[in-house]
Amino acid sequence: MFKVMIMQNELITDATLVSNYIQGEEPALEVLINRHKQRIYSFIYSKVYDKDVAEDIFQDTFIKVIRTLKKGKYNEEGKFLPWVMRIAHNLVIDHFRKNTRMPKFSNTGDFNIFSVLSDSTLDAERSIIKDQVESDIRKVIEELPEDQKEVLMMRMYKDMSFKEISDKTGVSINTALGRMRYALINMRKIIDKHNIILTN
Repeated sequence: MFKVMIMQNELITDATLVSNYIQGEEPALEVLINRHKQRIYSFIYSKVYDKDVAEDIFQDTFIKVIRTLKKGKYNEEGKFLPWVMRIAHNLVIDHFRKNTRMPKFSNTGDFNIFSVLSDSTLDAERSIIKDQVESDIRKVIEELPEDQKEVLMMRMYKDMSFKEISDKTGVSINTALGRMRYALINMRKIIDKHNIILTN
């Protein structure tokens, strides 16, 4: 009991609680969940607008958290909340994929994750995952063939039109469009191959 009371002290960092849990102190996880549950649940609910679905995804989030910690695969250098938010974010995406509609931060573009980066109304929770998502995407882009990478960078990061890209690269608009399409297809394959966005 004394140990649990100490663990509930707000001065104890997430990293210490994670370490304690990994070492077998089960109450440490409860402290972590209680510390962050409102923020994580609010983020999930703001996407699905359904209490039951939000609670299911919240539970699934921490099932993945527990599995990852118990497998010893957690290596987020103490950044527990952003890591959990990324897991919740991906479970929200999975939910909408299964239901053939995307969450409100998505658009009708070819590669939905870019809408997370371009959304001008990012709330606090989405800001937390934004940096991780952007970092992951840049790693994926680096694996693309040079011609596809060039078109994608011009389109997504320089906001150039396909006419401008055509003029800049010396290829036809159709070729530029084709390279962009293959870039997006290959990005999906790379993400699936390396499991970059979500740690199982």
